[in-house]
Amino acid sequence: MARQRQSATGTRTGASKPSSDQAGGAEDPVATEQPEGRPWQRGSKPAGGLYLVATPIGNLRDITLRALDVLAGADLVACEDTRVTGRLLQLLGLKARLTPYHDHNADKARPALIARLEQGAVVALVSDAGTPLVSDPGFRLVQACVEHGIAVTAVPGASAALTGLQLSGLPADRFLFAGFLPSRGSGRRAVLKELEASPATLVFFESPHRVAEALADMALVLGNRQAAVARELTKMHEEVGRGPLLDLAGRYGETPPRGEVVIVVAPPGADDAIGMDEVETRLRAALAAGSSVKDAAALVAAETGHPRREVYALALRLFRGDNEE
Repeated sequence: MARQRQSATGTRTGASKPSSDQAGGAEDPVATEQPEGRPWQRGSKPAGGLYLVATPIGNLRDITLRALDVLAGADLVACEDTRVTGRLLQLLGLKARLTPYHDHNADKARPALIARLEQGAVVALVSDAGTPLVSDPGFRLVQACVEHGIAVTAVPGASAALTGLQLSGLPADRFLFAGFLPSRGSGRRAVLKELEASPATLVFFESPHRVAEALADMALVLGNRQAAVARELTKMHEEVGRGPLLDLAGRYGETPPRGEVVIVVAPPGADDAIGMDEVETRLRAALAAGSSVKDAAALVAAETGHPRREVYALALRLFRGDNEE
């Protein structure tokens, strides 16, 4: 995904030293292999090949132990922006040789990477944030490796697309990731028209200054479906706005979001699955659990995308009816 600043939250301040009785007794293999200040155990060097390494999308603690092992043992780290990845490695206490690999140089850089890989090198491919190959040129490098019989290994981890889908409250059993839409309205609407009949939940990346326009075009082409706008994922100011597309377009037109954005749109007919009967069932459950009318209405409105005023009115009727009984 496009560049995101790493949050300082979750950085390690240092691993504890071995206790005095360990130092005076038998050697502890973990203590001797684990450098001070690094939260992982250094293992053997990975086998040669291409490693697709996911990196945090905001919170540094989302790096995986396996990713740390691969990055620590890599002969070369191919990345979108050497400054961004260099900063990440610095925060992780790692040093590695970096080489740029992005949309503008991929065709020229790929043969050199393949040559290194054929010599048995360990090459890690990372994006600025999240999972490589999701909205970046890495897939052509994977294709070239497959053609040359070079091993390719995925090191999974953080993904903005999947995190946004998880938090959206929309059906996740079938989804289609469509990446970034075209920046111009006519091109954007043409792509949305191609996706209109898809029976899957749609997931998009979008730049913050185009969110309102994109949401309005989605409502125009796809209909006023339920949707979610997720921003600053995994960071301190993480936010998810939920509701009909037109409502969200108005909201973010007045106050544009900051940070990279994930937009999730319900499939056709998904509104039928969250009718007023379901709204009433959820309200009764929330009220029975001790929520106030206001809190129950706010919760269910956010979950279902129904207008808060409409849900509040129903919650009030249910509350009064139950108390009269």
